[in-house]
Amino acid sequence: MGIVIGTSGYSYEDWKGNYYPSDINKSDMLKFYSKNFKTTEINFTYYRMPNPYIINRIAQKVPDDFIFSVKANSIMTHEREAKSKDYDDFIKGISPLIEREQLASVLAQFPWTFKFNSKNLDYLKYLKENIIDLPLVIEFRNISWINDETFEFLEQNELGFCCVDQPKLRGLIPPITKITSDIAYVRFHGRNSQKWWHHKKAYERYDYEYKQDELLEWVPKIKEMDKKANKTLIYFNNHYKSKAVKAANLLLSLL
Repeated sequence: MGIVIGTSGYSYEDWKGNYYPSDINKSDMLKFYSKNFKTTEINFTYYRMPNPYIINRIAQKVPDDFIFSVKANSIMTHEREAKSKDYDDFIKGISPLIEREQLASVLAQFPWTFKFNSKNLDYLKYLKENIIDLPLVIEFRNISWINDETFEFLEQNELGFCCVDQPKLRGLIPPITKITSDIAYVRFHGRNSQKWWHHKKAYERYDYEYKQDELLEWVPKIKEMDKKANKTLIYFNNHYKSKAVKAANLLLSLL
């Protein structure tokens, strides 16, 4: 498949006039987006369980070779209280993507408070068992996970590791590259260190415009990862006022 680049989400009001035409209908955003990119992350599934009817309508708006990464629901990653029925509902909700072979991955993003210990390793096993055979990538936020035991565990359980670019702050994951499954996965969150922990609105954390030199740092890393992976998925999450689009296009040109 090679390297596929997109953004974390695509349906933002502040992209109107910055990326989308100012008068675009929200229902037309994905069709417009898919003319430029071949993938996106679906984020709303974190906040509410996916509905197969809605997911099918989304899938029908894009070309057949367009792929989606889907964020796991918060009950699976943050509350960690999901029961078998919750997993069944989630899988049923995204089934149109599975059937159309447009599911790139399920992304399980855990909070900073989710730290490395045996209890949480067991939870990751439980998560994998319930997601069944779907491709699953884990995004850690806490640096305690960066150790050989973690990477061996991920490899043994066929769990992908999400590489990240984010502020170089104490306790956060540094910009390392690691592949623990057949998927290479990178998320660019921006480097807004001042607003990462201290912000009034959530979007402020991701208000960051990447410079060419910053993305050039990743070019050899991404190419090396792609040699080892079946697919390489890269998403920009610095979404404020479509800065993610600008960065994604810049990285595409650099690659």
